[in-house]
Amino acid sequence: MRRAAVGGGLLVVPASGLSAFAGAASAATLPDADLAYLRLLIAAELLAIDFQTQALRSGKLRHPATRLMRQIRADENAHYITLSDLMAAEDQTPTTAGDINFSYPKGSFGSQASVLKLARRLEHLLVGAYLGAVVNVESPQLRLPIGQIAANEAQHSGALAGLEGRSVVGRALAEPWPMVAVSDALDRFES
Repeated sequence: MRRAAVGGGLLVVPASGLSAFAGAASAATLPDADLAYLRLLIAAELLAIDFQTQALRSGKLRHPATRLMRQIRADENAHYITLSDLMAAEDQTPTTAGDINFSYPKGSFGSQASVLKLARRLEHLLVGAYLGAVVNVESPQLRLPIGQIAANEAQHSGALAGLEGRSVVGRALAEPWPMVAVSDALDRFES
């Protein structure tokens, strides 16, 4: 991910996707920092969708895990569409799957256990990213959809924990992640 300062916020775009933003209109009514959060969350959703697609293709998941991964992927697609619509309403071009190439640690798809471990790690990232956005976005119209998605990501996290035989209830107060921490975490998955 390539980062550039945008009016007090952090614009996060994949290095390969910079050209997609070159023609974006500047008539946005959302503050630059809020648009930066939308871009960051879109990149996180694209990572989640890519991961779940590869996890399902791996053939390593058994029935309950396969069903759950399909549901999570459908939810992540709905999140992506919601966030993309918010960007488009601001005359901004959202990043697409074709703009980013993801890579994963060796062995990520070698067994159901390794897939679930990375899925749990990614859901932790997503929950933190959305909570960080809830804390920091200025625009009231973004808070509800971001909060709704955060709640759904927490459900994913609990469901994955249940598949692993862990407690489905996480910490009472999940940690919001700062934008730079989310960006750094996403960078680790870009090839």
